[in-house]
Amino acid sequence: MSVSNILHFDFLILLIELIGSFILIRYVIAAIIVLIGGYRHLEYAQYLIAEGALIALNFKLAGTLLKTIELKSWQQIFTFSMIFLLRTLLKRLFAWEAKQIHTKQLFTKGWQQD
Repeated sequence: MSVSNILHFDFLILLIELIGSFILIRYVIAAIIVLIGGYRHLEYAQYLIAEGALIALNFKLAGTLLKTIELKSWQQIFTFSMIFLLRTLLKRLFAWEAKQIHTKQLFTKGWQQD
């Protein structure tokens, strides 16, 4: 692999992970606007952040999977496996949280004012 191909590949990984970070930032800003904008729906703000985290983790996971092509030693493989496991667990936790918030919202017939 030539140096230009490696730099191009690393740039692609960085770009994918950066998109995921921007998506998360957008959801966090939306949640802050919900909280400060007079709506004060704490559950809805939590739901927005959980949704944003799920989407962002998908982009981070894609970047991490692209990095596997470059793994050369057992230590790198182990490190990748632990990061993959941690991200998978976080994704499941955020999915569970979003489901709990969404279920609560369905039972209360909309986001209630505090």
